Parts: sequence; structure tokens; C-alpha cells
Amino acid sequence: MRILLLAGGWLMVGIGVVGVFLPVLPTTPFMILAAALFARSSPRFEQWLLDHPRYGQPLIDWRRQGAISRNAKIASVSLMTASYLIVWFAGPPQLWLKLLVGAILVACAAFVLTRPMPSG
Repeated sequence: MRILLLAGGWLMVGIGVVGVFLPVLPTTPFMILAAALFARSSPRFEQWLLDHPRYGQPLIDWRRQGAISRNAKIASVSLMTASYLIVWFAGPPQLWLKLLVGAILVACAAFVLTRPMPSG
């Protein structure tokens, strides 16, 4: 089981890294999942993620308080908006599909915006 959790952790890190370059794929949720998988399979890799200069603090904020920083909220909602504009103008022609994608993105944005800000 440890090997599966470790492999899943690395898969999530890989998807998260791809998300750095693709605006429609979020990075942080995959890193949160990777940290959770590493916590159960490799304390060394979990610590590596928590100490990472880019992903460490957001992971720690999430673990301690379920918090998302103001900059991350702005980036997240902005990229969701840009992604939706791409879907609306260049995506599938079916109106119902565009509206479904929009509803999902609104729900995701609402979740992000209602998370607390990190304190101290």
C-alpha cells in the first residue's frame, strides 16, 4: 500500500507541475493531495513539499487553517475567468456544455473565495 500511496503522491506532483504551465489546470489542489499521500507513505517527501519555496507556505496554510492567500485567490479566480472566456469563445458549440462549465467554475470560485485568509 505504501508504494501505491507514494506513486500517487508523485503522480499528483507531476500533474501539479503541468498545472504551472496550463492555466486551466490548477496546481495547488494537486500539491495538497500529494502532501497528504506523502504523509502516509514518505515523511521525507512530505517534508520536501512543506519546505518547498513555492508550494510549502500554501500547503502549511491549508493544513493549519484551511486558508488561501489573497494573491492565490486573485490568481485562481482570474485564471478561471480567462479559462471560461476561452471555453465560451473557442470551446464546444453546445450552449448547455458552456453553461455547465460556467456553473462548475462559479462553484469552484465560490469555494476559493469563501476560504479564510492565512493569519500570522
